[in-house]
Amino acid sequence: MSYIEFQQVTKVFPKENSKTKNSNQQSPVVDNLNLTIEQGEFVSFLGPSGCGKTTSLRMLAGLEQNTGGRISIDGVVVSEPENNIFVPPEKRRVGMVFQSYAVWPHMNVFENIAYPLKIAGRPKLEISDRVQAIIDTVELAGLALRMPSQLSGGQQQRVALARGLVMQPRVLLLDEPLSNLDAKLREKMRFDIRAIQQKLKLTVVYVTHDQIEATTMSDRMVIMRDGKIIQVGTPEQIRNQPINDFVADFVRSSPR
Repeated sequence: MSYIEFQQVTKVFPKENSKTKNSNQQSPVVDNLNLTIEQGEFVSFLGPSGCGKTTSLRMLAGLEQNTGGRISIDGVVVSEPENNIFVPPEKRRVGMVFQSYAVWPHMNVFENIAYPLKIAGRPKLEISDRVQAIIDTVELAGLALRMPSQLSGGQQQRVALARGLVMQPRVLLLDEPLSNLDAKLREKMRFDIRAIQQKLKLTVVYVTHDQIEATTMSDRMVIMRDGKIIQVGTPEQIRNQPINDFVADFVRSSPR
């Protein structure tokens, strides 16, 4: 059985200010998404703005509820509206790293990373041990007492990454986490994230519009357009055997 499964998943947002019962919905943001992801796999969702990739990620995290279909993690259904199943985000053991660092400005590095463990009521000794271990993993040693204002953009992104990892999630979700970094730092962080993923044997779902990010980090890429999956394959397959002109043009026109 696959580790993550999207089965006929759809997401439709209601229209604002609709006046009639029959006009209260718009076209699906995600339309009949079917995808399986294996444990330990690094899969990137790639596509233009508005294609549904971030909404798909947020449904997996539990930050959005799918309108139809089923989402499963490790054999457990976490969302299936037809059967009134919805597991809240905090019970899915999923880590999330956002485009904005979302680092608490009034907390130092240690406190930022420890926050999820503190909220979960973990013992102080366990918090200390786990935070220190993840600080070493993301190469923030010696910075535990620094405030966010004293950190570079890359260091703040490492804090956000560490906070997503400290709860030992089953799945790590990243939503365009490198878009606010300069080109040189973005390149370094690509390799660092991939190295951490392989070291910890994490299952990672990564959202980006940058073809270079997707091809250098991923085991497989999921190309989306207008809420639908257009092609799934390894970076080599997508690059060398695009299924249609859209995929070929998108891959060619993505930043390099």
